[in-house]
Amino acid sequence: MELEVREIKGGYGADLVIDGVSFTVRSGSVVTLLGPNGSGKSTLLKMLGRILKPRSGSVLLDGKELSSLDSAALARKMAVLPQLHQAPGEITVEELVTLGRYPHRGWNFVMSSTDREAVERSLAMTRMTQFRDRPMNSLSGGERQRAWIAMTLAQEPELLLLDEPTTFLDISCQFEIVEIIRKLNRGSGLTVVMVLHDLNLAAACSDPLIMLKDRKIRCTGTPAEVLTPEILREVFQIEARIVMLEEGYPCCITTGSARGEK
Repeated sequence: MELEVREIKGGYGADLVIDGVSFTVRSGSVVTLLGPNGSGKSTLLKMLGRILKPRSGSVLLDGKELSSLDSAALARKMAVLPQLHQAPGEITVEELVTLGRYPHRGWNFVMSSTDREAVERSLAMTRMTQFRDRPMNSLSGGERQRAWIAMTLAQEPELLLLDEPTTFLDISCQFEIVEIIRKLNRGSGLTVVMVLHDLNLAAACSDPLIMLKDRKIRCTGTPAEVLTPEILREVFQIEARIVMLEEGYPCCITTGSARGEK
């Protein structure tokens, strides 16, 4: 599975938010989009997930234009979890996860043994089996996010797009979500593209990082190549120390603002 982005431009109304962005997502990688507020991270992810149509340029999945794929075929290859989502009514965890099987079910919408196995597998992978009968509105924030991730996994996609999956979660839950994502990537080869705000979480779980600034890609590379004091000063206007951890990835320690007085 390879996702190729070629010179896409797009935005909302008259506002151009992404301007001529190109990159390739290799199969089996975890790619994180970084950048300050308003840099276009979520807009770019929406164009990758065919939620927002680019004004120009193209997005190709395994060499085929994303726009040429029918919805069911695309859903069997790609799952998208937006930043804001809400479960209807008193739906249980298992009922929510079952919804992820819609691209694989026939016109009669009857669950097959294959569908049930996929649901069980998704619940187990996200450690949600014990919560299967719980209403979604009775769960903690971290548990709800794991349930939504389980729903996307039930689609059995090759590519998973996540928009700020750790937003509004406490530190422990943030690491839990990231650990699940990385485990899925390493265990089953799931390709992941996500938006994160936390630089250290991104460094801990990503292969390449893509840094956005002023509607364009500022740089792409490994966490060590992208998270440097110079780049962080330019993009985020912060002063930072970078410490390389024994685990092999950098840790960013913010020491102050680089904006100065006007």
